[in-house]
Parts: sequence; C-alpha cells; structure tokens
Amino acid sequence: MIETTYTMASAAAGSEPSGGITGWATHLMEQLGAPGAGVAIALENLFPPLPSEVILPLAGFTAAQGRMSLLAALLWTTAGSVVGALVLYGVGALIGRDRIRALVARLPLVKLADLDRTEAWFARHGGKAVFFGRMIPIFRSLISVPAGLEGMRMATFLLYTTLGSLLWNTVFVLAGYWLGDNWTAVQDYVGVYSKAVVALVAVAVLAFVALRIVKARGGRHRGHQAYGNPQAREFERDRTL
Repeated sequence: MIETTYTMASAAAGSEPSGGITGWATHLMEQLGAPGAGVAIALENLFPPLPSEVILPLAGFTAAQGRMSLLAALLWTTAGSVVGALVLYGVGALIGRDRIRALVARLPLVKLADLDRTEAWFARHGGKAVFFGRMIPIFRSLISVPAGLEGMRMATFLLYTTLGSLLWNTVFVLAGYWLGDNWTAVQDYVGVYSKAVVALVAVAVLAFVALRIVKARGGRHRGHQAYGNPQAREFERDRTL
C-alpha cells in the first residue's frame, strides 16, 4: 500500500500539489480502485470545474501501473459519466419548460421566439447534440439539462450519452495508459481545445448581444421617425400589420 501511495503521489506531484484535484482523484483511486475513478468522473459531470482531462488520464496511468484493469477504468468512468448526466437530466426535467419560458420572458435581449427556435432545433437534432456535446468542454455536462427540459426519451438519452461518454473517456484513459509517467501532457493539449471552445462561445455571445442591441436601436429610431412624421407613422403601422 505504501508503494502504491508513493507511485501515484509521484505522478500527481508532476501536475498539482497532493492537496489539489489530482491529489483528491489519486486518493479516491487508492481507496476505491476503478469505482473511485467512476465517482470522480460523476462529480466532474456535476461540477464542470473538475477537469476530466486530469481524472481520465490519471485513471489510465493507474491502470498502466497495474493498480486497476484498463477495462475496469473504461467501464467505471463511463458509468460515472452516465450517472452524472442523469442527475443533470433530472434537474432539467424538474425545472420544466414553463419555468424556463417564464425566465426567458424576463431576460433582456432574449425573446421567446429564440427559445422556440432552439426547442425546434433540439427536437430535430437532440440525439446528435447529446452525442457530440459529450465531447465538448463545458457543454459535455450542460447538454444533459436541455435534454431533461425537452423531455427527451430516456432510452434515447442514455444511448447517446453512453456512446459519447465512452468515446471521450476512452481517448483520455488510453492516452494516460500509453503515456505512462508523461500522462500529465494530456492537460496541455486539452487546455488549448478548451480555450478555443470558450473563445468561440464568447464571440458568439458577443455577436448575438451586439446584433440585438443594433436591432433594438434601429427599432427605436424608426419609432421616433414615425412619431414625428404622419406619413412615416402611417407607413410604419402598415408595415407592422
């Protein structure tokens, strides 16, 4: 046991202090084995700041050291992903569409028509959204909430969640397994990927807000023109009708 602790703690020391996330995940795997990796990944789904790019390669490294089987690492981490996703699906189902619509109706710059289009899109592509969403940082956890909100069939949700999670987990567990002592290198590559996703989301949000502000100002400008000009006012009324 002392040798196990030393080996895994040495691996953790290369990336974070033993009291950090790596040390916490290491402790779980020391105490529980492969189920500990599953617990860590379930919590990672519920608390996205916990990085899967640390936990999964660490599970692979641990398997390479013979502390758990590779198959067990893959199965337990995938089970943990599914359990975490089910909890978030339940959160979405409990919130319900009525509460979301009431909230959206109060938000500035966002219209119920936006929500309607999103729901229509999700109704057509929900399965693909869940599958690919499981492989995108940030969204890999959050994608379960709209699935619950929209009442996606449980069998469909479980199928795409399991497949997407299995693919994502396999890539990172195998990376840790093959890289051995260099398993922490995975974080650098995933860090670039995560930053790119965050940047794209930020640009999309800013573009959406800017477009809505421009439209709102344009609408007010036309309204002022119509108010001061009877002919323009008549034209604006006919146009809106």
